[in-house]
Amino acid sequence: MSKPSDLVQGTLDLLLLKVVALEPLHAWAIAQRLKQISGDVLQVSDGSLYPALHKLEQAGWISAEWKQTESGRRAKYYALTAPGRLELNQESLKWDRLSEAITKVMRIEEA
Repeated sequence: MSKPSDLVQGTLDLLLLKVVALEPLHAWAIAQRLKQISGDVLQVSDGSLYPALHKLEQAGWISAEWKQTESGRRAKYYALTAPGRLELNQESLKWDRLSEAITKVMRIEEA
């Protein structure tokens, strides 16, 4: 299981932007969706999740709105903004290049 500190720097922000691009979600649902999509490999603690969401909101890449959850409690729902979509696209391209380069190195046959 990877923890955010184990991930390449900046990856958590990219993953959160991608998850909220799918649909507006509250923090707990974001963490659950990330865990589900990754097959339980990626799990984000509250101590990493909330500061990251706050940073993305301060940057203007996500917006937040208080709404009622399915269970009837109030929660802050996060949604991707237009600048956030641009950032997601740019960071996705960078990630694709980086992961491709890492894959090439890891596939080199050992002597």
